[in-house]
Amino acid sequence: MLLGTYTPKLDDKGRVILPAKFREDLAGGIVVTRGQERCLYVFSQHEFERVHERIREAPLSNKQARDFLRMFLSGASADMPDSQNRITVPQPLRTYAGLEKELVVTGVGAHAEIWNADAWNAYAEANEETYAEMEQEVIPGLF
Repeated sequence: MLLGTYTPKLDDKGRVILPAKFREDLAGGIVVTRGQERCLYVFSQHEFERVHERIREAPLSNKQARDFLRMFLSGASADMPDSQNRITVPQPLRTYAGLEKELVVTGVGAHAEIWNADAWNAYAEANEETYAEMEQEVIPGLF
């Protein structure tokens, strides 16, 4: 399970070092793709295959499903961490997420997210109070 928040740097070649705690889960290969809120999703190869199987069940007659499929899969890029545990983030994905040198990488359970540091800080600031004050059950049966 991928957990925590880390602040690696993006190098001049578009590479980022994976957090040490993520390396075992991601050592067999990764897939990076567009995420919501202009971040990037990072999946292990195995988890991406599982997600892809679920996506394939979406009805092609549903326009929102087609739009999601196109954006999610057309931006996907498979990679293998190098000997220094770096992955390369392709330029189109760096542009989509507004990635610069300062990054935030968060573990979100089954996947990780890569954020522009300023975007993450703004997102966290805007959502922390709402999270702290939630009164309704958001995920049925969780608590």
